[in-house]
Amino acid sequence: MPAQKDRWVSSLVFLLFCASSIPQCGSASLQQEQSPQHYFSGLEAGKTSLAFFSPSVSPGAQPFLEHIESSAEALQDYGVSVVKVNCPKEDVSRYCGKENALRKAFLFRGNRLIREFPTDALFDVNSIVANVLFALLFNEVKYVETLADLQNIENVLKGKSNMVFAYVPATGTAEHRAVMEAAFVYGTIHQFVLTTEAALLKATSHDDPDVSSAWLLFCHCQQVTEPAQACRRTALAQPLTLLNIHRHLKLMGAPLVTEVAEDPEKISTVHLQLGLPLVFILSQKETYEADRRTAEFVAWQLLGKAGVALLSRDLVELNVLQRSNVALKTPDEGMPIQYLVLEDTDEVITLVEDKNKVKQIQEDEQEEEEEDEDEKENNNQDIQDDQVVEAVSRDKKRELPLEQILVLTEENFHSSLSEAARTVVLFYASWEAVSLAVLRSYSEVAAHLQGTPGVLLSRVNCWDWPGLCSQENVTQFPTLRIYQEVQQPVTYGGMWGTEELSSFILLSQVSCPLKLATMDEAEGYLRGEFPSELSSHHHTSLLGVFSSATSKAREAFEEAGNILSGHVRMGMYFEDDALALSQKYSVSPPALLLARSGGRSVEGIALSEHSVQDMVQMIRYELLDIFPEITVPNLPQYLQLGKPFLILFSAGDISQVESKEMLKLAKGRPQQTFVVCWLNLKKTPVGYGILRTYFSTTPPLPLLLWVNLHAGGQVFKFPSEQSITEMNILSWLEKLQAGLEIPSSTLSEEDWKPPLPAYDFLQMMEPSVPELSPRRGDTPAQHPPKSPGGDTAGGDSGSREEPSQEGTAEEVGAPGRGLRGTAPRLAARDKPGKRHSEL
Repeated sequence: MPAQKDRWVSSLVFLLFCASSIPQCGSASLQQEQSPQHYFSGLEAGKTSLAFFSPSVSPGAQPFLEHIESSAEALQDYGVSVVKVNCPKEDVSRYCGKENALRKAFLFRGNRLIREFPTDALFDVNSIVANVLFALLFNEVKYVETLADLQNIENVLKGKSNMVFAYVPATGTAEHRAVMEAAFVYGTIHQFVLTTEAALLKATSHDDPDVSSAWLLFCHCQQVTEPAQACRRTALAQPLTLLNIHRHLKLMGAPLVTEVAEDPEKISTVHLQLGLPLVFILSQKETYEADRRTAEFVAWQLLGKAGVALLSRDLVELNVLQRSNVALKTPDEGMPIQYLVLEDTDEVITLVEDKNKVKQIQEDEQEEEEEDEDEKENNNQDIQDDQVVEAVSRDKKRELPLEQILVLTEENFHSSLSEAARTVVLFYASWEAVSLAVLRSYSEVAAHLQGTPGVLLSRVNCWDWPGLCSQENVTQFPTLRIYQEVQQPVTYGGMWGTEELSSFILLSQVSCPLKLATMDEAEGYLRGEFPSELSSHHHTSLLGVFSSATSKAREAFEEAGNILSGHVRMGMYFEDDALALSQKYSVSPPALLLARSGGRSVEGIALSEHSVQDMVQMIRYELLDIFPEITVPNLPQYLQLGKPFLILFSAGDISQVESKEMLKLAKGRPQQTFVVCWLNLKKTPVGYGILRTYFSTTPPLPLLLWVNLHAGGQVFKFPSEQSITEMNILSWLEKLQAGLEIPSSTLSEEDWKPPLPAYDFLQMMEPSVPELSPRRGDTPAQHPPKSPGGDTAGGDSGSREEPSQEGTAEEVGAPGRGLRGTAPRLAARDKPGKRHSEL
């Protein structure tokens, strides 16, 4: 259906172009009205008409009437009728008076006046059609005069919609008409922006554009995920005509890279249909990821000039040289596909832009000797090393059991939300590796929660339904939300494992905070007597206790519960005997009671912060373990504290003696300035890699280290000849503070960025994990934790800067733009989804 809709829109645009460009014979569409009374009495609500009021005999109006009559055919295609109203000589009303005769035309919708046009502004058919459509689309087509206005519109559109920015030297021209006619058809799909300011055109271009000619830029804002990133811009290289604009928008809406699994001779894409060549990047299983990124890089450089396809040798038998890595298919009928050996992406771009390059390359290939196998192996050094992509690629033929997950579309999305008390929706992109990995976890969640009453699991493929995802403000993939009646949807912001997702969905079923009515219910809650939905989930429970005099703190606690819904188990008690309950744990309302380990240990904490944000931060911080075992899922929470780590590496569970001593240390005073933790290498084997980074080899275990990741990166090793006791560790830490210990190693200052912005998982999680407040009594502003060398731990030398999408080809692609098993370092990898166009 979407493909049929695209073809229908294409046909309509073409017909509109023909209707506005080809003279019509024998069909006079200019309507005649004998008097203003007849005209106004016949106006229909919602109908648009362009009226020209003229005396019955007016020779001077003849040239203008000819233009009006010629434009009637074109305006009819847009639902606008053109009417000549004859004014009686005695009529001196607003429209027929001498002041208006021969000077103005009037645009009405129904009987409401939209715009007055001086007749000297309607000097030909183009100016009439352009000005009328500009008036009709006044709210849809934004007119801008300054760069700030343009940037404000871009910022609003980022992550939501694309923009078509047009410059015309003057309104009423043929180019202005072409832009407005295109906006009439595509205005519901893209945001059209118009200017006549030459200075603005120059400000948006790196070159010095010819301001005497019209320009059109397609701004790719929909795929921008970061507010600081600029929208990529692709200029229309042809003259500004309706047909060229339509052709350009079709190319911008086509998939950036097409994956091919059949004979390339049989392939026909929109590029070939529009008279552009198609470049094939030849790939194989071993270098798929590198070739995919190379194809995307080339596609951005050739956008609007040629199509790019990824052709898999593993799926298609090719009777060509094994070392051929690029193929070129031209739109000329009967021309064979050219298979070539190119060195880098610059040659591919030149291949398209310079037609003589194909012949030259083929002559060079005849003289070139076979490449050495060792060289081929060496050229594989830049292959993407990403475990998510590798896992998805490895298991891509494995069918996922998705039968229990409802597929949502634009048609059934809103109706399906009302079918269950809670609807869980996974928004994903079917082409993106992380989405596919999460979809696998989601299928396991569906199996685990099968039969759970009141919960409906569903999914939306944003590749197929970009309009729906944009409407729901989904700006990154994947995104998981829980929709409930009346309440705002809750967005998940944690790890994407099966256990974490299941826990979030089940916790979201219970009110947060859960209001308890009696003292017995409150104490039962602290003992671990929860609603049946939570019986299998062993979370630390948190109970807020409030008196009637602490309503402000109670309201902040309730709002904090709404924010933390699905992530934290919270209860609330505010009955008359709340004071007795809190005093049992040596605190007074408002207070928090933390029940760890099923109620065997209850800790009372006085509440001093009443703002919602402070309450959220405090709750998150208090729920952290005192002496945590560091794992891959919980490491980001402790890194966010910005404190040094005192971490015990163990080859299994630590002994009771070591655990007792470390716990005493964690509960002691120094705990305010650093994190006391341990890591089990059997459960988290990545720890071996960490130790090899610190010491080149794995030292004997157990091993106690001080690591300051946030200032200097120094690693200190606790003396192996000393036993791990609180007293020995405190004595050692005093020496560190005094600068008497020599670090065992110092970590490199290299910034460990993710390979591409799309893989910055910590950044994706960051918005939902607020910065953590210090514990009560901790005043970091006055007493910042110091590194052993005396530096404060406040600075982070590893600040990240993502590359801008607006960089040049040289900035984005260099170095490593070879085509043999390597890939360019792209600034943007997101692939535009299919367009479901409609008028």
